[in-house]
Amino acid sequence: MAAQITVGAMDTTGGGTADEETQQRLTPDQATQSTGRRKAAAKVVNEPRIGPDPQAAAFFDLDNTMIQGASMFYLAKGLYARDIFPRKAILRALWLQLQFRFIGGENPDHIAEAQAASLSLITGLSVEQITSVCEEIYEDTIAPRIWPGTRAIAQLHLDAGHQVWLVTAAPKEIAELIASRLGITGALGTRAAVVDGCYTGHLERGLLHGPAKAEAVRDLAEQYGFDLARSFAYSDSHNDLPLLSLVGHPCAVNPDAELLEHAEEQDWQIRDYRTGRKVAKASALGAGIGGASLGALLIGLAIRRQRK
Repeated sequence: MAAQITVGAMDTTGGGTADEETQQRLTPDQATQSTGRRKAAAKVVNEPRIGPDPQAAAFFDLDNTMIQGASMFYLAKGLYARDIFPRKAILRALWLQLQFRFIGGENPDHIAEAQAASLSLITGLSVEQITSVCEEIYEDTIAPRIWPGTRAIAQLHLDAGHQVWLVTAAPKEIAELIASRLGITGALGTRAAVVDGCYTGHLERGLLHGPAKAEAVRDLAEQYGFDLARSFAYSDSHNDLPLLSLVGHPCAVNPDAELLEHAEEQDWQIRDYRTGRKVAKASALGAGIGGASLGALLIGLAIRRQRK
């Protein structure tokens, strides 16, 4: 059976998920059309209804799913603009990221080394500093890059009474800020260890990436009594297959090539809000870059600063 592929459209009729005014204002089709990013709408069949269900929840990846691009890049850009990162640390992170992307893949040793280099960049900085930068970059950089279609789906879940959570490898500070601004239930993100209000250069429980996301959602489901078989998950990356496979209603949003292939094989929902050019670019770069390392996402910034 062919996968259900849609670009911006979503049929919510008959689901009883929201009053008519809210549906008219927030359907993904209308939200996406308003930005001019939708080229066409394909018919969606057998799409799960988003209706009232006290045991259902919705889990959204952040980078390339809820927002365009990588939130960690925007955070790094904000910090770099304030001359917080030394050039030597940036170049080391760049080298480690090149190893990660083109040699290491999902190699745990490469991930750990790149992660350590990234954490070294914020060691000694205060939580207050990072939080302040997050607030500034949200208004200036992140808010304009929220995918209207994905945001509309999240709102439909909220209107149906579902809890809605961001689940991301990005730092919890930026994840929680975005969740607060969007008015959704909460966020799970990578937690850097803090002592006396400053970052120590270590993580509390490791990177919230791949299988760790699925484990965190299991814990959340146990805490709140969610039925994962009746719940929803949305992501762009094949790295999130453990999370997507955990729920009864997985959806590939702006998927990378590997996730797209898997979603087609499994007849999962597929939603793509990108233009053709953006799809090609995303396929070339890969979606995993968002959760790999903070310092690695400074590549473009480091090169641009050197050329000035």
